[in-house]
Amino acid sequence: MNTAGENLQGNPYPGRGIVFAINPQNSAAYIAYFIMGRSENSRNRVFVPSADGVVTQAANPAKLKDPRLILYTPVRRFNGLSIVGNGDQTDTIFEALRSGASFEDALRTRTFEPDAPHYTPRISGIIGREDGKFYYKLSLLRAAPGGAALERFFWEYPIRYSHYKRVSYRGNTYRGLPLHI
Repeated sequence: MNTAGENLQGNPYPGRGIVFAINPQNSAAYIAYFIMGRSENSRNRVFVPSADGVVTQAANPAKLKDPRLILYTPVRRFNGLSIVGNGDQTDTIFEALRSGASFEDALRTRTFEPDAPHYTPRISGIIGREDGKFYYKLSLLRAAPGGAALERFFWEYPIRYSHYKRVSYRGNTYRGLPLHI
């Protein structure tokens, strides 16, 4: 098993990633979310705490060109769940859960980002507790090769303290299963 550092080392563009972890006592869950940017506009953002999670804001508002795909809420909390995502689909998940729908239902209404030619995949996750045990779900919405069709993937895991999962870029796109690191 690789550590997170070993997994990311040597990857020139890890893109975005979600890591879920549980402490050995099974009493606390941890989320790590990271982003990188290809363009100056994408690199012009910082994480700022909000009332129910974290938002991205322009580090330098004077340099902000197009906020649509870079300013969003990557982390939100709802009813004992933590929701994380690399775009405004985090809000879609939050609203779906609040109305009684599921994580999967919410993401079936979404697609990859409209940023041709990259078609940045949308990665999302939720973590919560059920019957005293943590669980988490991950999702990946990406363009099929060629960029025309949508591929949706969903994973669900019970967590033991030694489980860590990450969904992130490999090269310039997401491929393969979430990594156990």
